[in-house]
Amino acid sequence: MLTRNPAAKRPLLFTSYTSETALLNTRAKRTAVLVLLLVALYLPLGVADAELTMLARGSAYAIGAIGLGLLTGYAGQISLGHAFFAGVGFYAAAVISGDPDGRALGFGITEILVWLPAAGLVAAAIGVIVAPLATRLRGLYLAIVTLGLVFIGEHVFAQWETVTGGPASGRPPPVVQLFGYRLDVDGTMFTRAQQLYWLLLVLLVIFAVAARNLARSNIGRAFTAIRDRDVAAGVIGVNVVKQKTVAFAISSFYAGCAGALLYTTFLNVNPSQFDLFLSVLFIVMVLIGGAGTISGAIAGAFFIAVLPRLTEELATVLPYISTRPQDIPNVSHMQAVIYGLLIIGFLIFEPRGLFGIWVRIRNWWKSFPFSY
Repeated sequence: MLTRNPAAKRPLLFTSYTSETALLNTRAKRTAVLVLLLVALYLPLGVADAELTMLARGSAYAIGAIGLGLLTGYAGQISLGHAFFAGVGFYAAAVISGDPDGRALGFGITEILVWLPAAGLVAAAIGVIVAPLATRLRGLYLAIVTLGLVFIGEHVFAQWETVTGGPASGRPPPVVQLFGYRLDVDGTMFTRAQQLYWLLLVLLVIFAVAARNLARSNIGRAFTAIRDRDVAAGVIGVNVVKQKTVAFAISSFYAGCAGALLYTTFLNVNPSQFDLFLSVLFIVMVLIGGAGTISGAIAGAFFIAVLPRLTEELATVLPYISTRPQDIPNVSHMQAVIYGLLIIGFLIFEPRGLFGIWVRIRNWWKSFPFSY
């Protein structure tokens, strides 16, 4: 007697909870991810170094946005202090990999497998120290407290010249060396931009898969319960204090790693770069991409990464927009206006962000030609 597979030709029919919560639970998702990865891997062979540098920064942005998405989108804890933790991670990495004979403090350990986890752990440790505030505050009050961290960090970074190099001079980014091979200089076969792009792309995949698995775990479900109703979560047995602390630690770890990686494409980093604008930028990435989704955070990060280039191209079309910083209005002013309009537009018309737009398109395609 023939037996029929109940899931045959029905990709959305799941016969177990494990299959439904799988990382890539449909053939369409597996195919789409494979195509995207192949395109991303072969992209450096046909794209100029300037665009590759921009996309490499997008990967670093995406790592930080994923961390903020876990804290805000999944755990429901509003934070405006992401730039502070990114700065902590950057300077931890810069000190570990810095030149021992340089002007700023450095230990000369240039292996990225050492300084990158260390940067995340230092930021996570500070996140754990800040976390008790999250158990006492919520909403706007928590946002104000984390906002204060940014101003404290700006002052400390500007004054601690032994570590940061001071606001006048700054210090070089961490030395990117993997198994003894320098990736932040031109190699014999590939350019510096190509090598950094591939490295950050691989790291983004690792961090994204780790975050997705975390969201599907007991910890992720506890985060969601706290976000939806923390009192009810405590009643059903979720340790709210512990899970909020874990959320801040994980988010800070991601922010520290993102800060250490973000400026590897720069030649020099000033303490003023870890300001409120960077925190707002991470918030914009999560809002535009879609809060509570890993893929949305990645999409929002890359959208923000390429937006400056798009505004530069738009400035060539609009004659009253200048490319010179001393002129008013200039490209920087235009970018700030676009950021504000994007936040307002997405919050009003599509609160789920780019992910919500994709869901609408997917649902329309599945129901075509029946629009209802």
